[in-house]
Amino acid sequence: MLLFGISNSEGKENPYALSFEYHAMPIDSGDTEKIDLKYPITNSPATSAEGGSSKMDLKDPSNIKSSVKYNPNTGKYEVSQKMGDRINYKPPTYMDFDEYLEMQRKKSMADYWKDKKSAEKEFEEEGKSPIAPQLKIKSRAFDRIFGGNNIDIRPSGSAEVSFGGRISKTDNPVIPIRSRRIATFQFDQNMQLNLLGNIGDKLKVSANYNTQATFDFQNQFKIEYTGYEDEILQKVELGNVSMPLNSQLITGSQSLFGVKAKTKFGRLTMTTVLSQDRGQKSEVESKGGAQISEFEVQGDNYEANKHFFLNEFFRNNYERAIADPLYLQSAYVVTRVEVWVTNTRTDPNARDVIAFQDLGTADPNFLYRNQNNPTQVTNFVVRPNLRFNGLPDNEANNLYSTVFNAMGGIEGRNIEQSIPILQAGQGLNPRLDFQKVELARMLDPNDFELNAQLGYISLKQQINSNQVLAVAYEYTFQGQIYRVGEFSNEVGLPKPLFLKMLKSTELNTKIPMWDLMMKNIYSIGAYRVKKDGFKFNVWYLDQEKGVDINFSPQPELNDNSLVQLLGMDKVNFNGQPSQDGIFDFVPNITINTNNGRVIIPNLEPFGAGLRQAFEDKNLSPDRVDQLMEIYGFDSLYDNTQADAKVRWPERNRFSLKGEYQSESSNEISLNALNVPEGSVSVT
Repeated sequence: MLLFGISNSEGKENPYALSFEYHAMPIDSGDTEKIDLKYPITNSPATSAEGGSSKMDLKDPSNIKSSVKYNPNTGKYEVSQKMGDRINYKPPTYMDFDEYLEMQRKKSMADYWKDKKSAEKEFEEEGKSPIAPQLKIKSRAFDRIFGGNNIDIRPSGSAEVSFGGRISKTDNPVIPIRSRRIATFQFDQNMQLNLLGNIGDKLKVSANYNTQATFDFQNQFKIEYTGYEDEILQKVELGNVSMPLNSQLITGSQSLFGVKAKTKFGRLTMTTVLSQDRGQKSEVESKGGAQISEFEVQGDNYEANKHFFLNEFFRNNYERAIADPLYLQSAYVVTRVEVWVTNTRTDPNARDVIAFQDLGTADPNFLYRNQNNPTQVTNFVVRPNLRFNGLPDNEANNLYSTVFNAMGGIEGRNIEQSIPILQAGQGLNPRLDFQKVELARMLDPNDFELNAQLGYISLKQQINSNQVLAVAYEYTFQGQIYRVGEFSNEVGLPKPLFLKMLKSTELNTKIPMWDLMMKNIYSIGAYRVKKDGFKFNVWYLDQEKGVDINFSPQPELNDNSLVQLLGMDKVNFNGQPSQDGIFDFVPNITINTNNGRVIIPNLEPFGAGLRQAFEDKNLSPDRVDQLMEIYGFDSLYDNTQADAKVRWPERNRFSLKGEYQSESSNEISLNALNVPEGSVSVT
């Protein structure tokens, strides 16, 4: 017990004095229990190995120094702790010889693991994997086969696994109750793996695999065994291999996948390859600096979702306008156009638009019809106004005026209220009749090309299936200006624009909008094509002969070439109206020389185009049907491109072949991707 008090002493300098009184009381060990701390505190960290103390202990300050000295008089080891160079701030502790050895052992063990950890950090900085250290196999047979005992495997990469569930519910009284609620499990995984390995000095393993690779050739795998100079088995390769040959008679290949073995018997060297060829050989010829290349395109590979007519009116007049490729028979000129697409990136100039399929349509046959009742036409009838005479314009039918008033004019229209007003109030289908696009992007003039006289646009980039394409344009005819849609400078932000829809997110080949996409333009993979040296032919795989022919063997067709039959040979080389059997090279009419697009002057070359060619021969309707049964490929235009390729492969017998010559240049383009090293030969 400790007692203290304050007393007063008179006559002294300090009148107050502090006195203490204490009484020591014995502790009864029977009444007090021993308590074990959950996180025990080490009193003297100097005698413990580094890192051996509890995480709850605070480290000593940097100015505290510990030292251990042997005292020969006592035979003990004294451990002292000083604060700087001053006296000990703690009483010294003592250890006997065994305790000192135990402390040194713990410190040595701690230093060892510290060195291993620092080595792992250096391993990671060098791009190596600390989780796969080198292994040693102590075996003479292993050393003899692989040229060493070390196994070094360095994997790197990532793996991602995602899974979840989706529950959809449809409140449709026609569907049974049990079928209205559907639960599905979704599972997806992505993996990227890079592997480098060495087994001894002879065996090397390399792999690069990515499930999200764009092309198959990006995934590489190879096991390479290299023997010593005096061994029979010189090299064995498994995976991606190559077989170059120093011969002009027999050419080798670079893109192979299989097994390659190289053996040596004295002066005889033998190379054996058993593999699959994953590459394609092509030749490029250059004369006078101009590059000559061959091309081949299947008839079903027209450029989809890139070329669109602005209106069905221009589509109806297309074949008549280019009947004479040297003189366009078109009195219509598009003077202004704005192209809008669904935005897939950040654009500060984006704005809301509402695209209508029937906007500006003057032909009743092109108005969208109800799929359940094909005889029913939409409420927006064509106006019998002689001023339009079938010309596209905002006032060609009453769609524009109706939706303009229903949406409250320019000031009252709101993008959020468009679907309730147009669907419920006007009975329009929000996927086929119209589509609202929030924050749409207007294409720059460099993003597309406009054929002003023929009335179609060609996009530089293919539009995706989930994107909407809409336009607003002006054109002149006989001195008058006609307009379809609204331009961006006419309607202030944030009010949405009314546009003509050329493509929607709903893929339907039965609606009139499907015909606005051009299906007669093919890419030959060339740029800056010259007329000199250009050759083009249409070939057909004959069912009886089993070879490609560029003419029709039917007697009624007078052995005309398919180029002549499809209307691509109407003038001779001098421009006179007579056929010479050569493709009519007319820039922007039959070919786009800048980007290498061949344009067949028929909207449906291997469908309605062939039928019209047979009818022009004055054949009977039955005979025309027979020839179409042999040659026709109408399914290519009545269905999507993917469906036509899969469902009617026996009809896909046409191909476009030829060669082209580009402009003179000091560079030669190979027009190829992933060219293997050593695969290019120049002669």
